[in-house]
Amino acid sequence: MELTFTPYRIECTHPFGISRSTHNHYDIIYIYLESDGTVGRGEAAPSNRYGETFSDCIEILNTFPSTLPDFEQIQDLKNYINPYTNGVRSLDTAFSMAMFDLLGKHSNQPVHKMLGFEKDITQPTSYTIAIGDLKLMHKKIKEADDYKILKIKLGSEKDKEIVGKIREETDKLIRVDANEGWTLDVAKSMCNWLEDKNVELIEQPLKAVELHLMKELKQASPIPLIADENCLNSDDIPQLADSFHGINIKLMKCGGCEEVPKMIRCANDSGLKVMLGCMVESSVGITAMSQFASQADFLDLDGHLLINNDPYDGAKIRNGHPVLPDGNGLGLTLNSNGKEAGLT
Repeated sequence: MELTFTPYRIECTHPFGISRSTHNHYDIIYIYLESDGTVGRGEAAPSNRYGETFSDCIEILNTFPSTLPDFEQIQDLKNYINPYTNGVRSLDTAFSMAMFDLLGKHSNQPVHKMLGFEKDITQPTSYTIAIGDLKLMHKKIKEADDYKILKIKLGSEKDKEIVGKIREETDKLIRVDANEGWTLDVAKSMCNWLEDKNVELIEQPLKAVELHLMKELKQASPIPLIADENCLNSDDIPQLADSFHGINIKLMKCGGCEEVPKMIRCANDSGLKVMLGCMVESSVGITAMSQFASQADFLDLDGHLLINNDPYDGAKIRNGHPVLPDGNGLGLTLNSNGKEAGLT
């Protein structure tokens, strides 16, 4: 099995602002595993929030041999790469995606079928309106015409003004993501203020280290609360039931495709709703997560919609709903952006 990797910069259509940062682009890495002339693709989108950097990922990948053993099981691959990646979850995820893609192609079946999940996706995805220039609000909402649900990034001093601007433009259902940007007092006030604003849920209102305060907020909030930064993998879930109403699963946080079904089962057993989310990613990562979308209560799979140079085609959005591509593995195809960049 041959390993190659390629760095790629995805460009945001608009500056992507959340409570702690704003980005015009993100540097990601594509990982390719080739066996018997077939290529499996994966994507690493490292996040500083979780102590991962693009440069660290490149440095780690440079320590790998170019030829790997011919693995037939995901766990065998994971056991092999763990000493190299040393817990960098976005890299673990990229290898997992590539291996699932490769195994699906070799077995002539899509990944969702390999895992026993349905192809049809009934839940719509939200479309994110990031923190930024309020003068662009009309344009951003216009770009979201085809989506039934807006996800609004809050956690700044402009929170009420942002919501007000949106409500001037549309009465669509909205989801709020504070990205750890509120204190307990602010969160209580905002939850009550948002109650009559047609808000479906609120993600991660408090810092992850303030989990002890979330139980109090859950008791006070009239709006369901979803754990994001507090929920990395299945080990985190049992302690969240008293503090949240649901969890947000992201591939780049959890470390691989094989972890997602475990998290879904654990959330169901704990009485928690399941959201499938993403970082700002290309269609490789989004299509991989979309394989599990039939199992979710909420979808936030719009990372590829927020960039203007996606090099791959995969999951598409029709009438606000993700639609998986035909084809085996992840079903990805290279588009003109990818060909111009010399990708595989």
